[in-house]
Amino acid sequence: MLKATIDADTFRESIDAVAALVTECRLHVDDTGIRTCAVDTANVAMVSLELGTDAFETYEAAPEELGIDIAKMKSILGMMSKGDLLTLNLAEGSHKLELSFGSYQYSVTLLDVNTIRKDPNPPAIELPGMVELEGNALSSAIKAADVISDKIALGIEEATETFYMMAEGDTDHIRLELGRDQVIDLRAAEVRSLFSLDYLKDMGKVMARAEKVRAEIGVDHPARFIFDLADGGGHIEYLLAPRIEAD
Repeated sequence: MLKATIDADTFRESIDAVAALVTECRLHVDDTGIRTCAVDTANVAMVSLELGTDAFETYEAAPEELGIDIAKMKSILGMMSKGDLLTLNLAEGSHKLELSFGSYQYSVTLLDVNTIRKDPNPPAIELPGMVELEGNALSSAIKAADVISDKIALGIEEATETFYMMAEGDTDHIRLELGRDQVIDLRAAEVRSLFSLDYLKDMGKVMARAEKVRAEIGVDHPARFIFDLADGGGHIEYLLAPRIEAD
């Protein structure tokens, strides 16, 4: 059972964050809010979403696991206008989620959760390097690197306390350096990992809306990106595996 109303932009951004990596997921609903954790089909990237009750205008729910077609949901929410209030309603025992906003009323059949991959167990890794910067700054750097290559290196130089993003193509090269005074926060460590831009591009579009993004980096380890939705109503975490290349 679920009865809730939420700002259209908040819910749309939540779905966009998940849709950057997967087309379907298990949505866990209870009296504390809505959450999901899903990994892409190639097991390269993972997304975790938490929408607490404070993200909603009204909220009432009983514990339930919902199978959601994220791709379809993204298309539906694309019809919403800024300022719309979205109503979510799932009657007890029903297999259809009702969505209402503006003049639209949708009835969406839920997926069988048994056909959807189980939630992954997030790895317990401690990453020594950390930088916190504006979401649009991170997104812009990812876009710039995509012009040059299909992969990007993220790293921190401990001695100079500098965060850098670097991409190399067959003939071209780009490097962005940001010192401690140019970012929100920095935990200096000698770290560097290489990542696929195919994943980071989609994640970057979502992170561009965030006021700040915390990126945790290691040496040839996955990177963790942590941020809140623009209105602070939701919490997102991405985990992206590195590309390991032979010397």
